[in-house]
Amino acid sequence: MTAYVPGLTETDPKKIVLAVQQLAAGRSNATGTVTLAAGAATTVVTDKNCAAGSTPLLTPTTANAAAEIGNGTLYVSAIANGSFTITHANSATTGRTFLYAFVG
Repeated sequence: MTAYVPGLTETDPKKIVLAVQQLAAGRSNATGTVTLAAGAATTVVTDKNCAAGSTPLLTPTTANAAAEIGNGTLYVSAIANGSFTITHANSATTGRTFLYAFVG
């Protein structure tokens, strides 16, 4: 679930408190879904909330995604402002879908 983000010039205390409450409840805008590219060894995920110092966490949502983790061939190979790269097996397998969240 996404969190309300007040603008830098927000002066309404209720809106600011709402944002803090949502963060404390675990809401975040630093999440998404990615399906690994079939027939390629890397998949680039573009997300404006990604930063060079972030740590992307991946959770498989399909059997094919869980199998990719079990193969030992999946890792985050690059992190930059606005994107991260997942290196994985170059396979024709489709449906390797993950949820992701950023920490940091």
